[in-house]
Amino acid sequence: MARADLLLDIVRAGARGDQMLFRKALEALVAEERAKQHHVLADRLASHLQQTGNSGYAQPVPARRNGQAPDLFFEAEPHRRLDDLILPEVVVGACRELVEEHHRADLLRSYNLEPRHRVLVAGPPGNGKTSLAEALASELAVSLLVVRYESVIASYLGETAVRLSRLFEQVRTQRCVLFFDEFDVVGKERGDVHETGEIKRVVSSLLLQVDALPSYVVVVTATNHPELLDRAVWRRFQLRLRLPPPTPAQVQEWFRRFEERLGVKLGVALSAMGKRLRGLSFAEIEQFGLDVQRRYVLTLPNADIKKIVEERLKQWEQRFSLSKPAGNEGADA
Repeated sequence: MARADLLLDIVRAGARGDQMLFRKALEALVAEERAKQHHVLADRLASHLQQTGNSGYAQPVPARRNGQAPDLFFEAEPHRRLDDLILPEVVVGACRELVEEHHRADLLRSYNLEPRHRVLVAGPPGNGKTSLAEALASELAVSLLVVRYESVIASYLGETAVRLSRLFEQVRTQRCVLFFDEFDVVGKERGDVHETGEIKRVVSSLLLQVDALPSYVVVVTATNHPELLDRAVWRRFQLRLRLPPPTPAQVQEWFRRFEERLGVKLGVALSAMGKRLRGLSFAEIEQFGLDVQRRYVLTLPNADIKKIVEERLKQWEQRFSLSKPAGNEGADA
């Protein structure tokens, strides 16, 4: 059964001749039916979106079939949950609040409120921005749609803004997490004197499209360079989260969980691991763990896990020294 408020909005729109209200309510109704796997009905309803006149959006694109994603994004299957990630407490708390708002959206709407649905995540590479988007999609039990910049960014004047419009139109009728990695690619500061007028048009179009998205589309954007983002971009995001590099205590926690997964103690004090691997990102720590696990499996049944860990630590310490050119010790790896 469709939500009563959507049916009422459609009736009101018809009585008033309000095309924008009709379109908004119909898009939400299509999303509701798709979430219930009523794809035939959803497609029939979506076909009426083409008859709503000039609303400022591109014409709808047919729904995905047989798992085939449109070119402007691809669908990733979320596997991680929030409990799987090691995050600052303030980030975990904010994300759980957002998830609760969406699970109890009907209560919020009864008070004329909508759940928050625009999230900006910033931090150095490899520290969980993509994993956080995946975890949010998993907690919300919706699809994770990842924007494909190679399809969105065009060489012809004005074409990128058109493709962005098409992208947002395609996702407006389904519950999902829409993920923009490296968001500074399309959200750059418009006052940058080195940029052309084209990027200004792209950012302006992007901001309008983000504003128009319904709350059941959760937009998660990630950037390694928040200083490059346009000032107006910041105002659009209700939740702004920072993911810093792991602390020694978080590294210890990661290896405690790693020992549980591996089913064997590493034979090295976890506090020492936190100190010796200081400066690594979570992605690099995961690679280190995989190095240990591969060598452990290949040397079974006589594996000496402590020796393996010590050898890996020596190799990774040598890797650090090779990654930093002489005379430039402060350079990033």
